[in-house]
Amino acid sequence: MKFLVRVMPKADVLDPQGEAVGKALRKLAFSSLTSVRVGKSIEIDIQEPDARLAEAKVKTMADKLLCNANVETYSIQAL
Repeated sequence: MKFLVRVMPKADVLDPQGEAVGKALRKLAFSSLTSVRVGKSIEIDIQEPDARLAEAKVKTMADKLLCNANVETYSIQAL
């Protein structure tokens, strides 16, 4: 089974990379742009026949390593 883990900075956390990308896009004449947030996507392929157990394992991976819960949030999507 494949999953996509999407990790993003929390809404109240500064995102300097997102600000830099936003500034560059505005310089390229995308003036209607209001904000940019930069995160990361992690694709995980796991051999587990039970879909619920597979997702639970991916959630554990996200909780333990892929996401810093102090400053980031994540979502999991089965592919």
